[in-house]
Amino acid sequence: MKLLCTAAQLPDNGSRGFDINGRKVLIVRRAGRVYAYLNRCPHRGVPLEWQPDQFLDPSASLIQCATHGALFLIEDGECVAGPCAGQFLAALDSREDEQGIWVEL
Repeated sequence: MKLLCTAAQLPDNGSRGFDINGRKVLIVRRAGRVYAYLNRCPHRGVPLEWQPDQFLDPSASLIQCATHGALFLIEDGECVAGPCAGQFLAALDSREDEQGIWVEL
């Protein structure tokens, strides 16, 4: 597993992006839980963020693709609106401990 950041570096309703050996990853914290996905829209294969570390819609309740506006549930990565409706972001195994947030690639 790869250490991404400390717990304090990902606030609740926050998101962060990372490039790990050429693989783009995003993490989101919601209700105290961390979710990790490949940073890749299932529709066009492009990165999702609007700007660095900005993956969420204005309400911070959904992940949003900057290219097409597709909306994804934070909890499971399902696209609920947009050209890839019904498809999913590729989820990654992650865990959080006293050192920080870890992800398995």
